[in-house]
Amino acid sequence: MDHLLYYGGIFLLLLAAAIGWLLTVMGLPGNWLMVSAAGFYAWLGPATGTARLEWGMVVALALIAAVGELAELAAGVWGTRRAGGSRRAAVLALFGSLAGAVVGAMMGLPIPLIGPPVAALFGGAIGALVGAALGEHSRGEAAGQSLRVGHAAFWGRLLGTGIKTLAATAIAVALVVSLIL
Repeated sequence: MDHLLYYGGIFLLLLAAAIGWLLTVMGLPGNWLMVSAAGFYAWLGPATGTARLEWGMVVALALIAAVGELAELAAGVWGTRRAGGSRRAAVLALFGSLAGAVVGAMMGLPIPLIGPPVAALFGGAIGALVGAALGEHSRGEAAGQSLRVGHAAFWGRLLGTGIKTLAATAIAVALVVSLIL
């Protein structure tokens, strides 16, 4: 029975890491799912042996997740502001990217396994474009300027999601390595 709990806990932690990574690709807070699962495992998992997880590692993973979140937010705002966008455009780009990611994930693409994450990724970027463009247009900006700001928000969102996904990859690799060593 102890082996079942031991290997079951490891399996659930790795499953949470895989799901968290996919959620991060879709622009959702998957990094925090991985950190929460790591904390839960450190609390209830083995206290000794190769498969233990130290609390210091959980804190390090939380710091990586926080840096990923901040980088995603900063990249989205940077993209909008770099093109001369207003604060309203940046805020609407953020809300548009969240809505676009959810709609993209729900609609998906007809490609098994990778369809929903890819649709969520591009849905979020398109949502950022639409939100930023609407934000600028509502301020009376010309269509060309509104689309320029929206375009920059699109690329900022993709850059931010890429950085956050890099953080998610670092978290997942750190979890696997810490379970092995």
